[in-house]
Amino acid sequence: MSAYATIAQVMAGFRELDADEQAVCAQLLDEAGLIIDAAAPNAATENKALVSCRMVRRAMGDGDSMQALPLGSTQGSIAAGGYTQSWTISGGSSGELYLGKTDRQLLGIGNQIGAWSPLEGMVPDD
Repeated sequence: MSAYATIAQVMAGFRELDADEQAVCAQLLDEAGLIIDAAAPNAATENKALVSCRMVRRAMGDGDSMQALPLGSTQGSIAAGGYTQSWTISGGSSGELYLGKTDRQLLGIGNQIGAWSPLEGMVPDD
């Protein structure tokens, strides 16, 4: 399996990556491809490329070691006097490759409702 997106595609509209970050990015793109293929093997290739970029960008962050909120956070809070921090990250953790809600929708694996019976096909149709 090869990656669905390139390092240049990840950097486009995101940020410049140095040589070390580009090596990490290449590995993350391969891993993202594996995750996507496991979840949605029949999704459109252009959607797989977009989702790969989104996953890698979330995992790599904005490059600032002092960023206020982890990339991908949906909620966060900071308190100064009591030294309190809390974050809510939907679908994964900071630095982890995960499929978010929009990613799943792009891949066609969003909230689907259905049923399947293990007995189907065992009973003759006549």
